[in-house]
Amino acid sequence: MDNTLLLQIDKTKIKLNSRERRILLVTCFGHFMSHFNMLVFPALLLPITSYLHLSIAHTLGLSFWMYLLFGVTALPWGVAADKAGAKPLMLIFYAGAGLSGLSAAMWLDSPSLFALALACLGLFSGIYHPTGLGLISKEVERVSLAMGYNGMFGNLGLAVAPLLAGLFNWLWGIKAAYVAVGLMNFIGLGLTLSISTSSRHELVRAQAQDHNRSLKPFLILLAAMMLGGIAYRGATVMLPAYFELKTPAIFRLLSETLSKSLSTNLVATSITSFIYLIGIIGQYTGGRIAERYQPKYCYLIFHSAVIPTAFLISLVSNIPLVGLTMIYFFFLLGMQPIENTLVASFTPKRFHHSAFGMKFILTFGVGSLSVKMLEYIQGHWGIESTFRCLGLVSVALVIIIVVLLRVIRKR
Repeated sequence: MDNTLLLQIDKTKIKLNSRERRILLVTCFGHFMSHFNMLVFPALLLPITSYLHLSIAHTLGLSFWMYLLFGVTALPWGVAADKAGAKPLMLIFYAGAGLSGLSAAMWLDSPSLFALALACLGLFSGIYHPTGLGLISKEVERVSLAMGYNGMFGNLGLAVAPLLAGLFNWLWGIKAAYVAVGLMNFIGLGLTLSISTSSRHELVRAQAQDHNRSLKPFLILLAAMMLGGIAYRGATVMLPAYFELKTPAIFRLLSETLSKSLSTNLVATSITSFIYLIGIIGQYTGGRIAERYQPKYCYLIFHSAVIPTAFLISLVSNIPLVGLTMIYFFFLLGMQPIENTLVASFTPKRFHHSAFGMKFILTFGVGSLSVKMLEYIQGHWGIESTFRCLGLVSVALVIIIVVLLRVIRKR
């Protein structure tokens, strides 16, 4: 039997020790909060539009710098984590994001100041991915499994954000939702103080394993991840508003059954949360599959499954829309632990924070351009066209993955 396969089978029997579990707790909560921070805004897109008396397109534009900074700062944050260590960067993440959330609540009445608070929230939230994922890849033995668990908590953040945001808005208004963002980030400060890292030992061991490693597969993977970032950001930004406009029958049914006082926003954000919960199953599945099978082929299969569902989503509404969106996000989010495993395997361990920084400067930085792209598409051809465009992005992504497989096979 192939030695690589034997190694993979043996790894599935290794249990996480107490130190690894503490690191995983901090990184999982960080992943939860980084996505929670970003997903409160799209959940409240229409209420904020009404509150500020702006158009949907103009309100959507207020978030541009938040999503841009969330992505483009990933590389400098990753370089900083490689030099200073993960723990100080995690502390800055939680403190900065907490203060930014409270500022967003205070400055809601001013579109320009509110946009500035959102930008700061994106800036500090951008610390997590290169720092947290690099920490896992360096300190946890079962990388794929840990990435799967970590991804599940990221999806939990995706799921809880629209639900809590919609609930807080329904009960107390938009400002209360952003106060909650600030306070929840402060919890992470205490969790981070409880961990210890062994970065010096890991660096020495990594340097002995990093000889003769080609970066060409990683560079091709970066192109694929950039398109994946466009698909991810575009879908998550549009989803709550898409449900609010395309599920009238579900809203009528729930209003007649449960309460006449339900708002379309609460129903839409609740459905969005349910969709992201399905994504948690996808994350767990992706992490397990990446341990047992070759991640490069799993990566191709998961992204290929996204394409037909993206085009079908643009054609349906109500219950069929919910069903197709479940499939779409199962694979779109489920591929992330597979992708993170590939990043860790294609790059030197001593540069893992920077490697993940490179990933997220493209996936979230360039991916933030999907906000402007969808703003234009929604304004000219309607909201249904947004998912057709995202389907074409996934087609291009799969083509790049095929190129990656050919390069790896030749080597």
